[in-house]
Amino acid sequence: MKVQTQRRIDRWLGQLLCGVVSVWSRFINLVLPAAPREPRHILVILLSEMGSVVLAGPMFAALRQRYPSATLHVLQLKKNQEVALLLGLAAPEHLHALDDKSGLGLLRDIWRVCLTLRRLPLDVVIDCELFSRISSLLSYFSGASVRVGFTPHTQEGLYRGNFINRAIPYNPHQHISKQFLSLVDALDANAMPRNKAAPIRELPSDTQLAVPFEVQELQAYRGKMLADHAALIGKKIVLIYAGGGILPERAWPAAHYAQVARGLCQAGHAVGLIGLRDDAQLAQDLQTQIRSEFCVDLTGYTRSIRELLMLFHAADLLITNDGGPGHFASLTPIRTLVFFGPETGRLYGPLGPRAQVLESGLACSPCLSAYNHRETFCDGDNQCLKRIAADPVLADALTTLTLPKQALS
Repeated sequence: MKVQTQRRIDRWLGQLLCGVVSVWSRFINLVLPAAPREPRHILVILLSEMGSVVLAGPMFAALRQRYPSATLHVLQLKKNQEVALLLGLAAPEHLHALDDKSGLGLLRDIWRVCLTLRRLPLDVVIDCELFSRISSLLSYFSGASVRVGFTPHTQEGLYRGNFINRAIPYNPHQHISKQFLSLVDALDANAMPRNKAAPIRELPSDTQLAVPFEVQELQAYRGKMLADHAALIGKKIVLIYAGGGILPERAWPAAHYAQVARGLCQAGHAVGLIGLRDDAQLAQDLQTQIRSEFCVDLTGYTRSIRELLMLFHAADLLITNDGGPGHFASLTPIRTLVFFGPETGRLYGPLGPRAQVLESGLACSPCLSAYNHRETFCDGDNQCLKRIAADPVLADALTTLTLPKQALS
């Protein structure tokens, strides 16, 4: 199902359903008030992009520390579930998925998942989505008596009902990882309604997630990569992700990437252009501009997120647009340069010391937010990224390549 179609359904039908459920919830609470108890089953709803799962790592660690005997469940879109499996966020049998390829299929999955969750039964549901009505409705239909999520407070629009009984105000000035941790703090009823009694938290220094690899596995993968692409042998390898994914306005100009890649090759390094198979044409266009035998096309080369992480282990630097690759890189020792513009690294930057955020600071940046459903008004003319010049980025990349690899903390 197209993203725009999902937004229209969420906006019109979602608001109506949220209003109806709010009235029903108020009536039920008067007749059958819920008695608080120690959580035994906790559901985390994380429907958004795969990179958000990495940024939610500290939240999952906090849940395990605070409720060690509780069983964690995770509800995601089916297309994003690979990351949760890889990171071990919950046992495989406690990972629940919705397939959004078609409207009817999505409705069937919602019905199936809600029945499954209500049979547990759930004690707590944490809705990590900012202002999605479908996720708030799922939190109610899951049957959990404690429902944690974000509220727009006095912000007009973005109505999600009033049945989230542990609501905290969304803060557009704080990194999303800190706000995910606030959702955990909100489980304590004394911290409500403004979360004022919650502890003061610093931005987490790392994801608190790990994907274990055997040394032999990493060596074998690197050997295969060099055998497949002899141009990389004996050189420091810089990976470039120039695609914009579902939000093309987040992409730094291809001509800038070509200029940086050409400079890296001239300096004696090798460049690998990464991405999905859909990015193959972009990679070919970049190779035409770069004109170097030491620039290789790696789009579609990795067949899974695990292989992508092994590729990061085998390389020395990643230069990428805002998106999943920058966050996945934080799970490996590779250093990263990440471009932000329509969104900001102050809210969504990768965690850890190995990532450097590059932003122009243009007055209209960032323009994408939870309040406008991530719809920009620049019509694709993303000046916030176009004004980040290539020469300083090349200088940063060359400097970074002189630094030793950092071990994972």
